[in-house]
Amino acid sequence: MARFFIDRPVFAWVISILIMGIGILAIRTLPVAQYPQIAPPSVTITANYPGASANTVANTVTQVIEQQMTGLDGLRYFSSSSTAAGLAEVTLTFETGTDADIAQVQVQNKLSQATPLLPETVQRQGLTVEKSSAGFLMVVALISKDGTLEQVDLADYMVTNLVDELSRIQGVGSVNVFGGQYAMRIWLDPAKLAAFELTPSDVVAAVSAQNAQISAGAFGARPTVDGQQLNATITAQSLLRTPEDFRQIVLRAETDGGLVLLDDVARVEIGAENYATIARFKADPASGMAITLAPGANALDTATAIKDRMAEFARFFPEGVDYVIPYDTTPFVEISIEEVVKTLFEAIGLVFLVMFLFLQNLRATLIPTLAVPVVLLGTFGVLAAAGFTINTLTMLAMVLAIGLLVDDAIVVVENVERIMEDEGLPPREATHKSMGQITGALIGIAMVLSAVFVPMAFFPGSTGVIYQQFAITIVSAMALSVVVALTLTPALCASLLKPKTHQAKRGPFGWFNAGFSGLTNGYTGTVRWSVRRPFRVGVIYLALAAVMVALFLRTPTGFLPEEDQGILFTLIQTPTGATAERTLEVVKQVEDYYLTQEDEVVESTFGVVGFSFAGRGQNMGLAFVQLKDWDARPAPQQSVQALAGRAFGAFSQIQDAQVFPIVPPSVIELGNVSGFDFYLQARDGQSHEDLVTARNRLLGAAAQSPLIASARPSGLEDAAQFNLDIDWRKAGAMGLTPTDVGQLLQIAWAGTYVNDFIDQGRIKRVYVQGEADARAVPTDIDKWRVRNASGGLVPFSNFAEARWDYGAQGLYRYNGVPSIQIQGSPAPGVSTGEAMAEMERLVAELGTGYNVAWTGLSLEERQSGNQAPLLYALSLAAVFLSLAALYESWSIPFAVMLAMPIGILGALTGAWLGGFENGVFFQVGLLTVIGLTGKNAILIVEFARDRYEAGERLIDAVAEAARQRFRPIIMTSMAFSLGVLPLVLSSGAGSGGRNAIGSGVLAGTLSATVLGVVFVPLFFMIVTRLFRRKGDTGHPDTP
Repeated sequence: MARFFIDRPVFAWVISILIMGIGILAIRTLPVAQYPQIAPPSVTITANYPGASANTVANTVTQVIEQQMTGLDGLRYFSSSSTAAGLAEVTLTFETGTDADIAQVQVQNKLSQATPLLPETVQRQGLTVEKSSAGFLMVVALISKDGTLEQVDLADYMVTNLVDELSRIQGVGSVNVFGGQYAMRIWLDPAKLAAFELTPSDVVAAVSAQNAQISAGAFGARPTVDGQQLNATITAQSLLRTPEDFRQIVLRAETDGGLVLLDDVARVEIGAENYATIARFKADPASGMAITLAPGANALDTATAIKDRMAEFARFFPEGVDYVIPYDTTPFVEISIEEVVKTLFEAIGLVFLVMFLFLQNLRATLIPTLAVPVVLLGTFGVLAAAGFTINTLTMLAMVLAIGLLVDDAIVVVENVERIMEDEGLPPREATHKSMGQITGALIGIAMVLSAVFVPMAFFPGSTGVIYQQFAITIVSAMALSVVVALTLTPALCASLLKPKTHQAKRGPFGWFNAGFSGLTNGYTGTVRWSVRRPFRVGVIYLALAAVMVALFLRTPTGFLPEEDQGILFTLIQTPTGATAERTLEVVKQVEDYYLTQEDEVVESTFGVVGFSFAGRGQNMGLAFVQLKDWDARPAPQQSVQALAGRAFGAFSQIQDAQVFPIVPPSVIELGNVSGFDFYLQARDGQSHEDLVTARNRLLGAAAQSPLIASARPSGLEDAAQFNLDIDWRKAGAMGLTPTDVGQLLQIAWAGTYVNDFIDQGRIKRVYVQGEADARAVPTDIDKWRVRNASGGLVPFSNFAEARWDYGAQGLYRYNGVPSIQIQGSPAPGVSTGEAMAEMERLVAELGTGYNVAWTGLSLEERQSGNQAPLLYALSLAAVFLSLAALYESWSIPFAVMLAMPIGILGALTGAWLGGFENGVFFQVGLLTVIGLTGKNAILIVEFARDRYEAGERLIDAVAEAARQRFRPIIMTSMAFSLGVLPLVLSSGAGSGGRNAIGSGVLAGTLSATVLGVVFVPLFFMIVTRLFRRKGDTGHPDTP
């Protein structure tokens, strides 16, 4: 094959140009993302039961829905929450790779079986099923620059004009609004109702009857009388529009002609649909919407589309209204991809310099350099065909591939140069001879490197997705580099290289050559020394292997490295039963800290009261903190992790609330917290109180543990509840039915949605509820009266008693088992893997019946950690089998395999020195090192075997092969080391992953080169002697 292309260089160029053309087209169409679709798809069911307690919601709504969720394809786990705000949520998470749309349809079908079994009020409110993703893509807020508009006005403008438009953008999953649009609020006064002998139900009935759309037909509708001239539509009454229209609703007409109007017993105004959240931007009132990404959508494209639409809408905003984006995850993605691309070019430059230093000839250096664009662009073509994106992982794989792909070309060029120098052949003949010698080695190296990565491509789950990105990118780059090394490189060697002149180099090259030949001689001497003392060197090797095993066991496990994404969450939880006003005070303190004490680092804050990742309620709050650009905060103490540490210290002084600053995890779709995340499950049917007690014991134990920095419950805490005990026998004796009593409580205290009205051409809701001062304290219950069968009004105190007790504000279940979610972070210097093991130990101490169920990122980490040993074993087995096939021998592969621990030792040392954990990136780096160690060994073994079979003494054959291949091995290893050096030294956005992968690979390459070249000749000799003893006698070296 190589001979064909040496004689037809144009053909070789045509192939390369085609490969590059495909790549350039692919780059133009490939989407850009931070990570591939790692997060498993999930579907969320939401139901509302206004005014119901957490217990009621759990028993009548959540459990009914959960019991129907059986037989779903690919369901991995599900969790549910039932809160005292009357909200039920069931989130079902499916296996990675499940089609989210099909999952949603299946869930919808199962839900339709549960819907008829739910309370009528819940059915009227409507149930939603949507594909969900955990993290927010961005938060868009409206602010009033001159302070004339309140939050209600901004929220109404947002819901009316923006939310629907933004929801329709390709890639937007859901839009969560902090605030609500306008609604007609009818506030009832119990004293006035009693004076007119009316009840809340009468008001609801009257509003419902008189705020109605009547369809009255038309004049002259066919069939008509002969000669009909008139045809016109009749309109009678449409929905009411203004508070004045509603005030005129007639509740009762007296016999003397007097009317009781709604205005006589209630206050009517345009208010907000819900008062659950208060939002602030940099301490001013605002209204915000949090936008989540649809599963599988591209974050950058979606964010760009949202920003373009917002810029369009801004032209039509009312006077004094402006928009801000206080939280955005996409700048990090853009900058981290740019940084990796920058690293890619740095790597190419450094590799070029190494080759120039060794080859000392610009023509010879150009040949491997030309291979780089061909292979990289070709790889983009493969990515497009595989349906991948340009993301951090594929780009890091490209950087790793640069060092590997120039190797093939270097091996070719270096060997041609050597033959031209040693044998004085002209370039074309030298190339012919060279390709005959090394074609086998080239294919062998490619097979071994591919064999290392191929098993990765078949792993399941989220880690499998990450591995696939690396595996397919590196394997396709390797395959293309062999194609180029067998087509373009020999053609270029034959046409570009010049015959060697035998004059010595002067200047820097001369010094380098003198130094290098000294090094080569020293190395050959070392090889001869070690080959003659196999026992001593073997002991050193065993000691190194033992150190490797010890380091491997000591390296903490992890999943993905922490990144500074330029954003921070702060969770705020005031004591249960605290009002929104109290929570707002804490939010103000948090904002004040970030905007005054940390103004060097913090760009803006957006605070929300009434909403948090842990749940909704007046005692919950959340602040989104946007940090300044990475260039503006280069110092380590200005990183988001350092800021979170300082803020945690400052917020621990706040007496009235628990405040946790949280760094978002590296893959936002996998949850909102980094650290660990699990559910404590009550497996033995323990009561809610038992579970809370067990949780408190666990949190107490975690606080004492040196491995855990903080552990916190996620969810709503139990709180005081006011319990009405209704004596139904007394109520029945007074002519009351449970329906009457229930209706009164629901309307007066919870508020009820009656029907709709028209505001500025849009349909909005009408709510009836008691006045705020008539539902403020327990004694207010006595102000309300219920109508009995005979028409009389009965006060509550006649048939009901009340008492305070303590109950759940939120009930949580995981896989159908009552659970409490606990999140936390490991102490500084402790990995998440160690912290997770510690939490399992502490839960075991609680006694039987309690179980740890990992979820989100922790579940992924646990599964990836369990898969790693299998991955290494498969990769090593694949390498061994490739070598056996290549050498047609079961024995020689052992000489290569024995070199692996040396490279692994280096990689582990690099991780240990840099404080990195054994996460997914490190595992990929480790496999790269295994491949590289194998490649160096193959180069020596291939030549030693050829010389030995040609009849040389074994020791001479080994020493000479080692001497001959020393230069290309050092050269390719230096090229590779300097190729990954930019990864090790990089800083800024996304540097966590680059450092983790770079440091392991760099240290592994150095040890594989420095120690490997000494040990491999010895391994080859030992293996050959052991296996040759058994059969071969006709060789000069046979004793």
